Order: sequence, then C-alpha cells, then structure tokens
Amino acid sequence: MTRALEGKTALVTGSTSGIGQGVVEAFAARGANVVLNGFGRADDIEALRARIATEHGVAARYDTADMSQPDAIEAMVAKAIAEFGAVDILVNNAGIQHVAPIDEFPVEKWDAIIAINLASSFHTIRHALPAMKRRKWGRIINVASAHALVASPYKSAYVAAKHGVAGLTKTVALEVAELGITVNAICPGYVLTPLVKNQIPDTARARGITEEQVVRDVLLAAQSTKQFVTVEQVASLACFLASDDAASITGALLPIDGGWTAH
Repeated sequence: MTRALEGKTALVTGSTSGIGQGVVEAFAARGANVVLNGFGRADDIEALRARIATEHGVAARYDTADMSQPDAIEAMVAKAIAEFGAVDILVNNAGIQHVAPIDEFPVEKWDAIIAINLASSFHTIRHALPAMKRRKWGRIINVASAHALVASPYKSAYVAAKHGVAGLTKTVALEVAELGITVNAICPGYVLTPLVKNQIPDTARARGITEEQVVRDVLLAAQSTKQFVTVEQVASLACFLASDDAASITGALLPIDGGWTAH
C-alpha cells in the first residue's frame, strides 16, 4: 500500500470503535499522522493508539474531548494544530442514537443527538478551517448516513441531525471551493457497528418484533444487496476522498448503502 497521505494529519472523531476506527487505521496505513477521539476503557484506547503508531510508523494521539462540549472541541482542534501545524483531514464521525416514537422521545436524548451528531461538526470545522486555508489544502469528510437522504420512523433526532449534516456539507463546500479544500459527506447504509448493534433491541421494542426480524425486515429490508456495508468499504471511500484524485469532488453526498437510496 502506498503512503499517499505521508505528512498529512487526520483528526477523526468517534474513532475508538466502528467506522471511525476503521477510517483511522486506513489513514495511518497510508502514512497519515492521526488523532483519535472517542469513548471507551482507557487501557483499550491506549493499546489501540500504540498499535496504530507502531504498526504504521506514524504519530498517533488520543484526545478525550466530549463532542457535546464546544469548549472541549475547540481545545482538541487547537492542540492538534499546535502539534502538527494543521488538521489536514477532518473526519466528523462521532454519533449516538436513540430509537423511540417522537411523542415518547426523551428531550435529553434529542439534545444530546443534535449536539454530538450535528453541532460538533460545526465546531470542528470552524476551528480547523483557518489552518487549512493557510496551507491551501484540506479535506473535510462528514460521515452522515443514508438517513441524511431518507427517513425511518422512530429516529427523529438522528434523521434530523443527519439531514443537517447534509446541508452543512454543501454550504461549507461552496464557501471554500476555491481554496483547495473539499467538503463531502459519506452516507453509509447499515454497517454492523456497536452503534447499530445497540439499537436493535430498542427497535425491536418500538416495533413489537423480534431482534431477528429487525435485522431482516428493518435494517436490511431496503438494502438491495441484503448485506451490511463493511467498515472497510467506508474507510476506503474516505481514503479516496482524502486523495488528490478526489480534488474535484466537493459538496457531494455519497451513498454507500447497498442500493437503499436507489428506491
């Protein structure tokens, strides 16, 4: 594998598991220094960080920033820029989920999902952009969802947040289009990550069906391939968007959803 991202620094939020971890590993394999962020057991995260650094010969850092807190986000981006000169590649991936009918949706869950899934991207982008502009190069990749393009019942906060990410992506892309910076959103269908696994019981309760029926009749019903999207497939798309070959792709919402949004 070529080290096409040698000398670049990538900050990936929500990268201690799932899609984010896959993206971090793919960037590091291509030579990028990486800043991880996310929740988990401290010793597990340190083992992940150390393995990535050793295996790929890159600088790998971990930041504990809570993505619901604007001050913590600002400090995380500032620290990365102070160490590496810029966040060349910003991947907004942090996300949480809650499944419930809207008239039973806990207000605190709505607020948390909007903060982490949408507002955090606003804060990371506004703090990372000045250094990208100075270097006249940058890649902002928002991990949205097929739910940025279509809706599903019982996910009002998540769908609203992801639709917001789609609009944010297009707007920022237009603002920086002449500055060597691209802004795109990856819109995965269902990937069997901890986030998806954890919502299966809630969806079963909300719909009054079994967990097996959730997988067959809800999660994979609209994915024409009848297969989960893999973390590796999403990470490969992120790597392409970070490359110079993707310099003319900006403001795009790119489905990787097994044909879900083709319906």
